[in-house]
Amino acid sequence: MSNLVCVILGGGGHAQVLIDSIQAQDAAVIYGVLDRDSSLWGKEVLGVPIVGDDLLLPEVVSRGVNCFAVGMGSTGDNHARKRLFDLGVAYHLAPLTVIHPRAVCSKWARVGAGSQLMPGSIVNAGATVGMNVIVNTGAIVEHDCVLRDHVHVATGARLASTVEVGPGAHVGAGAVVKQCIVIGEGAVVGAGAVVVEDVSAFTVVAGVPARRLREVETQSLFSCGNSEGSRS
Repeated sequence: MSNLVCVILGGGGHAQVLIDSIQAQDAAVIYGVLDRDSSLWGKEVLGVPIVGDDLLLPEVVSRGVNCFAVGMGSTGDNHARKRLFDLGVAYHLAPLTVIHPRAVCSKWARVGAGSQLMPGSIVNAGATVGMNVIVNTGAIVEHDCVLRDHVHVATGARLASTVEVGPGAHVGAGAVVKQCIVIGEGAVVGAGAVVVEDVSAFTVVAGVPARRLREVETQSLFSCGNSEGSRS
């Protein structure tokens, strides 16, 4: 039994897969879930109680919780996920790194604190995964790729070798990214897109091949702030 006691920050749909992964890995004892949505308080996620919002963090810490995991996914904007990660770090909780037993992660890959490798995901040799990254169900991160902090590679997306994904960027479900492509900070790649050219920071692209649609609405930087969790 793990000596880690974890609080989940965010109780949306992604929290279900996260909790299942933590339990499958036996990574930590889960104390509960915190979420700002008061309509969820008193309910459960896979048997784990939603005990209140993040204002309860001081009390949670006093009860022996020593780590956290971000239970929020994203469909494009990862700022909320970064906020929750920074909040956990600010309370001196350790970011819990979650690797589902059915994920494939090379011993030659580097995975940062608080990142989550979901069932069926693959991270191959030489890849670097930053902090608070989601490599979601069935996604593939090939050799020598670099995923910066707060990235979400969504379900079934495939990154060929030596792709670099900037801080806070989102690669949508089923997207395919050609080798050696650079995706800029905060960029959003639409679901099913085929990316054959570099993507500028804070730009939304979609289609086959991917084309620029617009700039993202929120362009505050992901590469600054309080993300100080350790890397492994």
